[in-house]
Amino acid sequence: MTIFQALVLGTLQGLTEFLPVSSSAHLALAPYLFGWQDPGLAFDVALHFGTLVAILWYFRKEWGQLIAAAIQVIRKRKAETVQEKRVIFLIIATIPGAIFGLLLEKKAETAFRAPALIAIALILMGIVLWAVDRFVAERQKLDSMRWLDALVVGAAQVFALVPGVSRSGSTITALRGLRFDRESAAIFSFLMSMPIIAAAVVLKGPEVLRSGDLGMEVIVGVLASAISGWIAISILLRYVSRNSYGIFALYRVLLGLAVLAVVYSRG
Repeated sequence: MTIFQALVLGTLQGLTEFLPVSSSAHLALAPYLFGWQDPGLAFDVALHFGTLVAILWYFRKEWGQLIAAAIQVIRKRKAETVQEKRVIFLIIATIPGAIFGLLLEKKAETAFRAPALIAIALILMGIVLWAVDRFVAERQKLDSMRWLDALVVGAAQVFALVPGVSRSGSTITALRGLRFDRESAAIFSFLMSMPIIAAAVVLKGPEVLRSGDLGMEVIVGVLASAISGWIAISILLRYVSRNSYGIFALYRVLLGLAVLAVVYSRG
């Protein structure tokens, strides 16, 4: 892998991890479309570390408040304030993805990565995202969330095990379906990403360190992932405060159709 390829893949990971267009799809499709060698586990985990840094830094104030709220929940054994309840909701929303992620880990890394399947997932989820965002009213703010809402969003995150569905795409769509406004949907989806990404880095990190496959390409990829991830969060939050998710739905459909065309042409 070259420095240029590392830069491209790192940028793709950072941008698409938080935009509702599927980072796993882009990382799987880029080598397929450009004829590059699969960079392997070490590089993939390193890129996720970059996006973890981005989400922690961008929401550093919120994470500080959530940590303080978590301590209060442990001390009082109940959640009373908005921040304390949000801690509980993030835990509830993380559980389904954690369970099914462990159960379906092998399939997610092999069978689910077929280009045609990824393309179909991109198209179908794009249509669902557009329809929900277009026809469901914005009636709830993040502070009005209930535990059942968190559970539904957590269940939706499970579908992101299929590359092309998108973790942020599935969770944002679920939140919009529950009538949360666009900005609230994006914020909770971003906060939800931290435990899942952190768990992946912690679980796979030792394998990366043992492999010794850490060179300049990895450093470039991590930096590109962190910087582009921060930019993606900033852009999306500003964009959806005034616009719909329609542009991302359209991009998903067009990309999916393009991939299907390539798959068909290659036989």
